[in-house]
Amino acid sequence: MNQHRPQADSRITPYWWDDVPREPLAELSLPSKVDVAVIGAGYTGLHAALQTARAGRSTIVLDAEEAGWGASSRNGGQISTSIKPSYDQLAARYGASRAFEIVKEGQRSLAWIGEFVRSEGIDCDFAQVGHFHAAHNPRQYDELAAKLAAQPKGLEMAAHMVPRAEQHTELGTDSYFGGAVYEQYASIHPARYHAGLLKTSLAAGALVAARCPVTTIERVGDSFRLTTPRGEMLARDVIIATNGYTGKLTPWLQRRVIPIGSYMIATEPLPEGTTERLIPNNRMVTDTRKVIYYYRCSPDRRRILFGGRVSYGETDPRVSGPKLQAEMVQLFPELGHARISHSWCGFIAYTFDDLMHIGQHDGMHYAMGYCGSGIGVSSYFGMRIGQQLLGLAEGRTALDGLAFQTRPLYTGNPWFLAPSIRYYRWRDRQSF
Repeated sequence: MNQHRPQADSRITPYWWDDVPREPLAELSLPSKVDVAVIGAGYTGLHAALQTARAGRSTIVLDAEEAGWGASSRNGGQISTSIKPSYDQLAARYGASRAFEIVKEGQRSLAWIGEFVRSEGIDCDFAQVGHFHAAHNPRQYDELAAKLAAQPKGLEMAAHMVPRAEQHTELGTDSYFGGAVYEQYASIHPARYHAGLLKTSLAAGALVAARCPVTTIERVGDSFRLTTPRGEMLARDVIIATNGYTGKLTPWLQRRVIPIGSYMIATEPLPEGTTERLIPNNRMVTDTRKVIYYYRCSPDRRRILFGGRVSYGETDPRVSGPKLQAEMVQLFPELGHARISHSWCGFIAYTFDDLMHIGQHDGMHYAMGYCGSGIGVSSYFGMRIGQQLLGLAEGRTALDGLAFQTRPLYTGNPWFLAPSIRYYRWRDRQSF
């Protein structure tokens, strides 16, 4: 099979949608006035709405597409502690005390989402399977080992190193140089999780208006006027929860998040025993390259789901699919004859300081910028921004008040993405 030719019969919708189709919600007549309007019906927006609705505030969530159409039902289903900068990097920026608390927020998010799924009874294949972070060269292995040996006191995570000689206990490939297992990290079926969260939010009394884009937001006295194709509405408070789909509706936020397409494929069902050989412990897997690949087994362990960045600019999933397939086969030659059943993409949001941000601007609340690790932290900080709107002390976070950076001349179009990827790919090929 030619690995660089698109497969015409591959679906360009997420694999997850086979189990959880994007069922259209009934078209909602907008109320003339609400206490809280949330823009974005993904994890962040629904968790915020759940908090305000359960507190008795009239709440509506509006989305330009179907609820959960974006990254909340397109991601790889990996849940980690999700703070990209290291403790040392954060300490250099903000001091040791605040650095400690920022890292701790990531750890709290991991524990919190597991408890949320259990307490709400959401059936979403949540499992604490652990995460294998593979070293793509010997230096990266040594750096991983040094990092685990020097975990700051009070921030220790259960983890252990796996040398290259024992790598096949974790991964059926010789392409890496060992790696680290983070034992508490988890997996989830992202679309099932979103569907359960949506059901929970509706049961709490939140309204959800899908296919209802907000075109303008204007301050009117102590309220906000939202204009949509279905009419206007007044809201006392507004939460912006658009992450990688943040646009010209909120230009101040658009200048502070970097939308990046992340691409995935799913294999057809594989012969019995294949996934057990390739990923024996059913871990979530990433590697130490700057332009990373991430992959896992499907929840039923019949397929491999493989994701990453394979183009300098955004592209069509029919183009990215064969390229991802070629990378996957390079790691796992056994998959050379496996057909690709699905190829899709979704947009994540990076920030200029590699941190998520939560706060207020022009009287509106926001939480976004999860830097590709969004399931746990988008849920957690969505919950927190809902609490902050309610004025609850428990809504405070270690990220409150951090400057949300932008760059001169940046307006939301990441023109610098292609040269950055070229540089990082060059770096990834080096052994230093």
